[in-house]
Amino acid sequence: MSVTIEQPSTGFTWSHGDTDRPYFIASITKLYTVSMLMRLRDEKVLTLDTRAAEILGEDTMRGLNTHGGRDHGPAITIRELLTQTSGIPDYFEQKRPDGTTFLGDMLRTDAAWTFEELLEMARGMPSRFAPSAPGRAQYCDTNYQLLGRIIEVATSGGYEEAFRSRIVEPLGLRDTWLFTPDTLDRYDEVAPILHGRTALRIPKTIASFPPDGAVVSTSADQVRFLRAFMAGELFPAHYLAEMTERWNPVFSRFVPITYGVGLMRLRLPRWLSPFTPIPEMIGHSGAFGNTLYHVPERDLHVSATVNQMVPRSLVHELLFQLVSQVR
Repeated sequence: MSVTIEQPSTGFTWSHGDTDRPYFIASITKLYTVSMLMRLRDEKVLTLDTRAAEILGEDTMRGLNTHGGRDHGPAITIRELLTQTSGIPDYFEQKRPDGTTFLGDMLRTDAAWTFEELLEMARGMPSRFAPSAPGRAQYCDTNYQLLGRIIEVATSGGYEEAFRSRIVEPLGLRDTWLFTPDTLDRYDEVAPILHGRTALRIPKTIASFPPDGAVVSTSADQVRFLRAFMAGELFPAHYLAEMTERWNPVFSRFVPITYGVGLMRLRLPRWLSPFTPIPEMIGHSGAFGNTLYHVPERDLHVSATVNQMVPRSLVHELLFQLVSQVR
């Protein structure tokens, strides 16, 4: 476990655990992808309403959302990918026709996957709704695979190059890097991921999803990145108003997480914490037991990881306790 908390308005800082040990931040990686896309938007390379097919080609998008007898894939926009409203099936956790999941495969064996293979996996699953269907959204890693490829095409380089030149180097993130097929030998430098009592050894799998879950970082670097994200160091700060204007439920009604434009909002209902109200948090969580959230009401920036996949609520329970102690 490692935790870092900063409150810039008071100068308060606190950390706990082995904060120098890097860990896999899982889906918090999506915030890095989002920040690069927002910078490309500011550079007028694309807009949120640009169709993904205009950049990736019609063939790449074809068949990714077939609903109501129509193929909606070529019409899907960058906004719909970012807001999880594309209706594209989730290659990671959604059940395939045979009842299995990619996540289940990952827990049993380590294997490398290509971008094209992950898209084919999504094409083989049913689309639950048409793009931007009213009131419909689904958390989907396939969306961010596509967004990562958009960054590659738009910058005429690899995702790793854009990640390094547009985020890591400008912010001086010395302990943050992308886990790729070229860095498989560095797996043991990173804190182990646990699934219950089992330590997972899945380097090839993690290296297969750079834009949606393959960043390695430390809690201190995570807070530095989050402060830059929220302060407009990576893209114009006024974009945040639009990014946090509307929130879509992307999980079951029992999960207090909704999705904006590339951001999660974690808001615990008052009835679940009647005596110690927990303020709203904005940022992202990861399936490996990680959180990175900004708490606007208290000017807090919190990074926490337990490197444990089950129960998924574990890191959020820790987060709620930490935030409740800082005013």
